[in-house]
Amino acid sequence: MIRNFRQVDVFGNGPCTGNPVAVVLDAEGLDDDALRAFSVWTNLSECTFVLPPTTAEADYRVRIFSLRTELPFAGHPTLGTARAWLDAGGVPATPGTLVQECQAGLISVRIENDRLAFAAPPLLRSGSVDPELVSELIDILGIRPEHVIDASWLDNGPGWVGLLLDSARTVLELRPDASAHAGRWDIGVIGAHDPASESAFELRAFFTDGNGPLLEDPVTGSLNAAAAQWLIATGRTSAPYRASQGTARGRSGLIYITSDDDSTTWVGGRAEVVLTGTALL
Repeated sequence: MIRNFRQVDVFGNGPCTGNPVAVVLDAEGLDDDALRAFSVWTNLSECTFVLPPTTAEADYRVRIFSLRTELPFAGHPTLGTARAWLDAGGVPATPGTLVQECQAGLISVRIENDRLAFAAPPLLRSGSVDPELVSELIDILGIRPEHVIDASWLDNGPGWVGLLLDSARTVLELRPDASAHAGRWDIGVIGAHDPASESAFELRAFFTDGNGPLLEDPVTGSLNAAAAQWLIATGRTSAPYRASQGTARGRSGLIYITSDDDSTTWVGGRAEVVLTGTALL
């Protein structure tokens, strides 16, 4: 079947500077094998498939794949799917806000002109990280223990474990290598910029697909959401603030963190359709 398709650049600071996501609209009738095969073929960190919602509270339902692995939630695919759905003519039931249904539940997305922002979902796992795991992460990242200020689980779906390092410079200089460490990894790294910087924090995200090599995600909404919740809750920062990601890869991804009076954390950024067409699936 011919299906509507969009490829969206998310969290960019200019054309094609953010994180791309492939979005297949009208994905009814595709089985799991077909979803995984197309996701792997796109060779992007994530690919999403839009389906009719199963609840009247949602505007649409989405399944999110990171290559072969289905995720209950992911940030830049949420904003990218929202932009693709709007670009294809979708009209939210509530003006100015749409509701996405995914495995993690219902996610609200605000429409803020050229930016979109999602409400950070609650963490599935939080709290301290086993010291042995921290030591293994230090070895993978190629840093010294004194570079690590704190560690916490930041799992809102993808499974991130987060390390707060001593500076943005340390984060930018990372050259990780997981070749000597078996298993699947989802590592989020955070470092504060100098006070004079326009961005408060620099982040990087490293992951593996099964037992494959360690990959880097250019700009990661889920990690930024969980990191913001952690940093705000521990008194290390307050909203609003701006974060950067992708700088080490020559990108210029920007993430805007805001907070409501009810303590909802919102993660926003630009989301622009780059490719429009059809997919034969």
